[in-house]
Amino acid sequence: MVAIIDPDEDLVRRVGQGDPAAAQALVARKLPRILALAQRMLGDAVEAEDVAQETMFKAWKQAPRWTPGQARFDTWLHRVALNLCYDRLRRRREIPTQTPPDRPDEGPAPDRGLMAAETGLRVGQALSRLPDRQREAVVLCHYQELSNIEAAALMEISVEALESLLSRGRRALRQSLSDLAPRAPAAALRGEAR
Repeated sequence: MVAIIDPDEDLVRRVGQGDPAAAQALVARKLPRILALAQRMLGDAVEAEDVAQETMFKAWKQAPRWTPGQARFDTWLHRVALNLCYDRLRRRREIPTQTPPDRPDEGPAPDRGLMAAETGLRVGQALSRLPDRQREAVVLCHYQELSNIEAAALMEISVEALESLLSRGRRALRQSLSDLAPRAPAAALRGEAR
């Protein structure tokens, strides 16, 4: 078995030893990406903050017991965040509501132009309508910028299965957003990976 090289290994070890500077550095390094992941998976800023905080708390609690070389800490952290997101998504489906909840406009600031705000909102809505696994694949690869191999490992599927999910997700997004085609970058519409 090949040992996994983890760029966070030293930092996690120091967090596990109670180093407050290391804990602060870990939060600064990981929180923005975990928050972005939760926001894209849940579409709710408040819930995303709760998930991000709970994820970082679990990281802090796990740090003293972390065994280097078995998996990358970042991969484990993403898995924790995704599991927490899926828990919340399951709870949402279990609670029927009469009226949809009020949602803040999550598009760019008004000074960026109404068109950009509308486009951002439309993309977010289209992303939220994707099946969970397709949305997870798109978020991990395009927004979290994980490689296909990393995303497949995180989702516990083969790279081929991930690519299939990405293909179906991109196709559904292109279809949902086809009226935006003249204004959208060509690479985004073709679904080119970064």
